[in-house]
Amino acid sequence: MHVIIIGGGTGGMCLAHGLRQADVSVAVYERYGSRKDGLYGYRVGLDATGGRALEQCLPPKLYQTFVATCARAPRFFNVLTEKMRSTTSIPLGELGDGERSVSRSTLRQILFTGMDDVVSYAKVFTHYTQHASGKITAHFADGTSAEGDVLVSAEGTRSAIRQQYLPHAEIKDTGITALATKTALTPEVRALLSEEIEQGINLIFGKGGMMGMLHVMEFPWDENGKPKNGRDADLLNVWDGLQHDNTRDYVNLSVWSADNHFPEGITELRGRQLVDSILECTTNWDPTLRRIFELSDPASAFPLRISTSVPIEAWEPTNITLLGDAIHTMTPGQGVGANTALRDAALLSRQLIAAARGEKELTAAIGEYEAEMRPYGFARVADSLDNNGTSGDDPLYSRRSGRFALFAARTYFSLTGKVPALRRKFLADLRDYRDE
Repeated sequence: MHVIIIGGGTGGMCLAHGLRQADVSVAVYERYGSRKDGLYGYRVGLDATGGRALEQCLPPKLYQTFVATCARAPRFFNVLTEKMRSTTSIPLGELGDGERSVSRSTLRQILFTGMDDVVSYAKVFTHYTQHASGKITAHFADGTSAEGDVLVSAEGTRSAIRQQYLPHAEIKDTGITALATKTALTPEVRALLSEEIEQGINLIFGKGGMMGMLHVMEFPWDENGKPKNGRDADLLNVWDGLQHDNTRDYVNLSVWSADNHFPEGITELRGRQLVDSILECTTNWDPTLRRIFELSDPASAFPLRISTSVPIEAWEPTNITLLGDAIHTMTPGQGVGANTALRDAALLSRQLIAAARGEKELTAAIGEYEAEMRPYGFARVADSLDNNGTSGDDPLYSRRSGRFALFAARTYFSLTGKVPALRRKFLADLRDYRDE
């Protein structure tokens, strides 16, 4: 059995590792031109679900290297005002060791490690052809093609396979625009932050319907890519990923709001123009936050229109299937998009391995994967969309009721932080949800 995976993102590469570990023939076709391209995105919060999927699919030593490349885990969950006044600060110690802070670009390098003979770069998928023999051919924009027994879409939200295979599957705009920046953690920037903020995940509820998130990512290597201590030196010194990844300690500061709270055309801006536009949208924010924006790397700033999937009914399984955002795009509301894609990859890997070994018929194995994936995947879509501030019609963004919604949100978090029973319930619910 030969499996074709379109897309070298988190889910697609995790699946490829799982299949290769079991000696199942697999090929990944990646649209970016090389391993050094596509290094976008900032923090990914990997929970126990995502961690288990990686541990299942990666070779043991590579999984150990993954753990060694994770950033320092956050110690607090903080809620701030736009003036950097604390609404609450909740220690995260009760969450245990299940949560890891990961650089998306560093994780990409982990997943491409040792896969040179599996991945083909600069392959833009256009369409597929199914044959009476049961084989399937993937076609690419450069005129080439690839034939296999299984075709997996790991292309993300704009999946061309989904558009051809499930044309009725709808992706809709949530009405939210997000703008993200990355600022090097220099001594000047570190001096701007209190210990709790530097050591925490910081949610900002700002006036005027402007939300924000700030977190500091500190890695076990210095600005030259050398290990900071000897604990993981043996793994990091022999890993080639840092030759392709320029990730160093940084502050990620992002803002988001309803589309109509931003100037028209802001999603078309890049570089210094985008940073300047962010500053114009946050004139009432604390000078410390604005200084972090000012010092950010313009080349790393990017805008994003937030989308979400519309759940669909079950379809008849074939030798074509989908995982991750290709089938269940979700908002960042619950922070589980990457974890759900990894869960998909581990589950699909097990089913395809069983089919390759003759333990199950191929279509039945894919059908079992889809029957399990659809409920949890679309449940995560609904949960993420239902989270505060992830839909443009949320009261937080209303000109009339926004102030009352802001007061209610701040009051909830203030009480949660002050009342021990509420704080314990908040942490228990968070842990249980992310480990479900």
